[in-house]
Amino acid sequence: MPIQPDAAPEGRDTPMAISGRHAVTDRAMTPPWPEGMAEIVLGLGCFWGAERLFWQLPGVHVTAVGYAGGVTPHPTYRETCTGRTGHAEVVRVVYDPETVDLETLLRHFWEAHDPTQGDRQGNDIGPQYRSIILVTDEAQREAAERSRAAYGEALARAGRGPITTEIAPLEAFYYAEEYHQQYLHKNPGGYCGLKGTGVGCPIG
Repeated sequence: MPIQPDAAPEGRDTPMAISGRHAVTDRAMTPPWPEGMAEIVLGLGCFWGAERLFWQLPGVHVTAVGYAGGVTPHPTYRETCTGRTGHAEVVRVVYDPETVDLETLLRHFWEAHDPTQGDRQGNDIGPQYRSIILVTDEAQREAAERSRAAYGEALARAGRGPITTEIAPLEAFYYAEEYHQQYLHKNPGGYCGLKGTGVGCPIG
């Protein structure tokens, strides 16, 4: 059931205070991006492991973790964890399409989590952990929908249930607190909830 704005935390008008520098690459985590870059926002459970997955991929310019897909402006982690903001934990992926194509990013997205679980990933339970793709243009939406259909067929052949992943336009991305940014670089032994289905995605 969609979150109603009058039932959600009020949020705030001011963005989260962050350094703005990626702890691994030292690149800017805030726009403007270098010419030619594209971005997509992906939610696949806890954002710590998800961010590391994408910052390690060739062609990815920079990543940042945050909250998106809900109604509360500039939410905190504590607010998001209530499940009442409507937001998911997500990773903003800024990439060079000349070096890595969108299908490759989507293949990594699908294979790194279980997109059939609804409002959870494994032991991480709540709408903030749902599977979601937030697109920035129509071409991304079409590619995401094609990939969802292709992976859904692969999962069905493997006896898995239907995909619950949401695909929607990106309306706003709100940065998470500084300590969440590149968390597994700062805390190498920290929790990583990524666990795929073991079924390959036939794209990219």
